[in-house]
Amino acid sequence: FFFSREGDQINRLDTNIAHRRKSDKRGRKKRRIEAIHRMTCWRVSLLAVLLSAASLCDGNLAPHSVGGRVFSKVPSSGGVPSSRSISGVTASLQGGGSGGSGQSEVRGGGATAVKKRPTSEPSAFEVKAEEASGDGELKGDHSAKVCKDSSAAVIAKKLKNRNRMNFSRKVTHAGFGLGFAVLNQIIPRERFVLGMTIVTSTSLLVELLRYRKGFGWMNDALHFFLRGTLRKHEMEGKFTGSFYYFLGVTLSAYLYPKTAATLGICQLALADPSASYFGRQTRHIYWSRIENGLGGFGRNKGMLGFLGGALFCLPFNYRVLSIAALPTTTTRTTIATVSALLGLAGAFADLAVPTPALTVPKSIGNMKVPSWVPPFHVDDNVVVPIFSSFACTKIFQAFGFSQELELARCIIF
Repeated sequence: FFFSREGDQINRLDTNIAHRRKSDKRGRKKRRIEAIHRMTCWRVSLLAVLLSAASLCDGNLAPHSVGGRVFSKVPSSGGVPSSRSISGVTASLQGGGSGGSGQSEVRGGGATAVKKRPTSEPSAFEVKAEEASGDGELKGDHSAKVCKDSSAAVIAKKLKNRNRMNFSRKVTHAGFGLGFAVLNQIIPRERFVLGMTIVTSTSLLVELLRYRKGFGWMNDALHFFLRGTLRKHEMEGKFTGSFYYFLGVTLSAYLYPKTAATLGICQLALADPSASYFGRQTRHIYWSRIENGLGGFGRNKGMLGFLGGALFCLPFNYRVLSIAALPTTTTRTTIATVSALLGLAGAFADLAVPTPALTVPKSIGNMKVPSWVPPFHVDDNVVVPIFSSFACTKIFQAFGFSQELELARCIIF
C-alpha cells in the first residue's frame, strides 16, 4: 500500500511538471509573437514619420515606392503635410498588398492622388521572362505568342522549369545520344546523314506549327510521348531541345569523319547532362560560379560542374578507345590522356553556352525583328557535338591517331 501511494504521488508530480513545461512553452511563444508585433508597429510608425519629415524638407510629398507601389508626388498646403496626408500614408503602409479595391491613395492639402494597381499578378504568358535561377530567358527576347487557353498553356502548368533537376530528362538525353552514336557507327554515313536531315526537318516543321491555331494536337502528342522530360518554357513559346539535339547530331555527322562525329555525339550524351548535374549540386559553392561570365561566356555556370562533366566522360572514353583499333605501341597513359581531353572538350563546350540562352531579340538597333522570325536561340545541344567532334580531329592529329580510326561496332563492346 505504501509503495502504491508513493508511486501515485510520483506520477502526479511528473504530470504536473509536464503541464508546467507546456504552459511555459506556450507563454514563451506568445511573448515572442507579441514582441514581433510591437517591433512591426514601431517600424511602420517610424517609416511614416520619415516620409513626413522628407516632405517637410522638400515642400512636396516626393514619390516613394513602398511594397512595390508608387505613391505619386502630391503638393501639400504651404509645404507642410497635413495630418490627413500622414494618416493616408500610414494607412497605405499598414494595408499592404491585400486590399480589395485595387487602389492606393495618398491625400494631402485638399488634393488626392489615386494610383491604380493590378488586382492580380500577370501570368507567365503576359511577362516573357522566367525566374533568374537561372531558369529563364532574357527579357525582350523573340518568342512565339501563346494563348492562355491553348493546349500548350494547359500543359505548361504541369511541367517543371529549368531550375529543377529533372533526372528523367537527363537519362533520356544520354540514352538518345548513345543511340545516335551507335547508329552512326552501324549505318553508312550518307544514309545516316540523310535520315537525320529528315528527322531534323520534321522536328523544325512541328516546332513552327504547334503554336498555331488548329495544330494544338502536336503539343498534346509531344506531352504524351515525352511527359515530364519537357520543360515549362518549351510550352511557353520556345522550341523544345529535341530540334537542337537532332540538328547538332546531323551537323556533326555531316561535317566530320565518322569516328570524330561518333565521339562528339557521345560527349553530347554524357558531358551535357553530367555537367548540369554537378553544377546544380555545387551551386552553393560561390567561388566556383562564373556569374555574369566574360562577355556572356559561361554566364550562370560553374567550374565544378565543368570539371564534373569532364571526369564523368573519362571512363567511358577510355573504354571506347581501349577496344578500338589503335596502334600496338599506344600506351594506357596515352589513351587516358586522349580520353580526358575529349571529356574536357565536351564539358568546355557546354560551359561556353550561357544561361539563360542567347535568343533572337525583338529589335536589332533601330530595326525591329519581324514577328514571323522563329524564336531560335544558341543551344548547347548544337554547340557540344560540333565542338567536341572538331576537338577530336585535332587531338587525334596531335597524338598521331588516324582520322579513320575504327571503333567497336557497338562502341563499348
